[in-house]
Parts: sequence; structure tokens; C-alpha cells
Amino acid sequence: MVLSGRPSILRPMFTGLIEEIGTVRERVPRAAGAHLVIVCDRVRDGLAIGDSVAVDGACLTVVALDGDGFAVDCVEETLRRTSLGDREAGDGVNLERALRMGDRLGGHIVQGHVDGTGAVRAITPEGDSVRMSVTAAPDLLRYVVEKGSITVDGVSLTVASREPDGFTVALIPHTMGATTLGAGAGGRRVNLEADVVAKYVDALARPYVDGGGPS
Repeated sequence: MVLSGRPSILRPMFTGLIEEIGTVRERVPRAAGAHLVIVCDRVRDGLAIGDSVAVDGACLTVVALDGDGFAVDCVEETLRRTSLGDREAGDGVNLERALRMGDRLGGHIVQGHVDGTGAVRAITPEGDSVRMSVTAAPDLLRYVVEKGSITVDGVSLTVASREPDGFTVALIPHTMGATTLGAGAGGRRVNLEADVVAKYVDALARPYVDGGGPS
């Protein structure tokens, strides 16, 4: 990332606590991707061109601002590997600005690097809350553990249970009301980001698990 002409030594980070639901006002196809204009209120405050915003959990760079929102460019790789390829004008998206030094880490460490997509398989009411079942590929499930953290469309959630082909999370009423997850999310394709700590532990331990230790 380059801001104000100087290379940044810090990567944007997020917590998975959604600030607001924005609305895709316009999607403009480009030769190598798409240009999205997103209407929002709270996230627009203080935003500058070059800032990072997590849109449904994908870290994107603000390329333009207007009175009621901002615009981002999505390259083909982003559209292929995330659910942003499904988003059209009128769709809601979860928004979170990048952390600032001194901010509370209320969720968990989220990089905004989507590991893959899953699908909301079932939403089961449990009193005022719901249990949401999500499918996931085996190469992502290796990082998912019961009571661990996972990001679903940018939302930091705790894994309630892990199944052979997916996992389940519990959503409280606040989460359902403040994000795009919940009763209307059935069948929706969602972005998934595994806990970065699990990925580092796996990378460090893998040579020993495979045998022989580090090369």
C-alpha cells in the first residue's frame, strides 16, 4: 500500500465488529473487474482516498468519495475469490474501517484477506437468537476449531461446532440487526477468513507433522 507517496510498513487490520451496513448504489463493470459505489453514513465520516475499508470482510482501498459514500475497485481476482462477485446495486454490505493505533480490539485480529467462500446452509431459531450453519472447503476447515474465531462476511464470530463439511455459529439479536447475517441470509454465499493465529501455527508446525522438521 502507498499513502501520500510513501510506502506503508503497516498492513491494515480489522476486528470483525461491523460499523454499519452500507448499500451498493452502483456497480460498473470494468475490463478487469468492477467499480463499486457504496452508500453509507458512519463509515464515510473522516474517510480519505487511499484508506482501507473491509467490505463484507474483503480489505479494499477507497478510490473516490462523494457526499454519501465511497467507491472501490475490485479486480477480477477479488470477484472470483470473494462473494463480492455476487453483489449488485441495492445489496447490503458489511462495512468496517481499518483499526487505528489505540483502538479497542473488540473482536479478533482480522486481516481482510478472504480465504474462501462458503454458503449459509441453514438458519435455526433458538429463542431470540439463531444458529447459522455454513459450508466450507476442507483447506479452510483445517483452521476451524470449536470455540475458536472465524470471520463471516467481515463479522467476527465464535465457532459453536465444527462439522465434516462446515461449521455452525450462534448469532445474537444485535448481530442479526447490525449486519447482513441472520434470517435473510439463507443460501447466501459468504466470505470466510480463518483466524490468522491458526494459520501461522499450522505453517510452523506443518514441517514437523509431515516429518523431518524444517528444511
